[in-house]
Amino acid sequence: MSAGEAGQMERPSGALLDHLARRMRLRAESVLAPLGLRPRHIVALTVLRTSGDISQQALAGTLQIDGTNVVGLLNDLEAEGLVERKRSAEDRRRHVVSMTETGTKRLREAECALATVEDEVLGALSPAERETLYELLCRAASAPVTCAEAAAEGAPDSSC
Repeated sequence: MSAGEAGQMERPSGALLDHLARRMRLRAESVLAPLGLRPRHIVALTVLRTSGDISQQALAGTLQIDGTNVVGLLNDLEAEGLVERKRSAEDRRRHVVSMTETGTKRLREAECALATVEDEVLGALSPAERETLYELLCRAASAPVTCAEAAAEGAPDSSC
């Protein structure tokens, strides 16, 4: 590659995104710890708030995690009184998960703490720039999977 070609390359964003994600993750973990929460707990509670009562199996599917792992996650949340599991009235083999009032309150506290973290990490950006960043990240996150990504995930794709 010539010097001219190197100068024409796009600026790589991966390392910067990784750095920001790491800063965000470390700060998030530190503000969530006093609340007895971890980022994965926040994701589960957010899903429960949005979906309402949901079967344990459906929650595992939504979170895209193994059923065994969702049991451990729910054990954590249930021990803190943030969720409760009950047998389904329609199918006694299934458990239905619901968020408690305490869970709703704790999620709001966590979201406030996480908003502070976002302000710290993205403080150099104006509100308009943050909105643009959000829109760009959403667009990038919804981009089609490349052949290399499909192969790495083991997904068969006839177009590759």
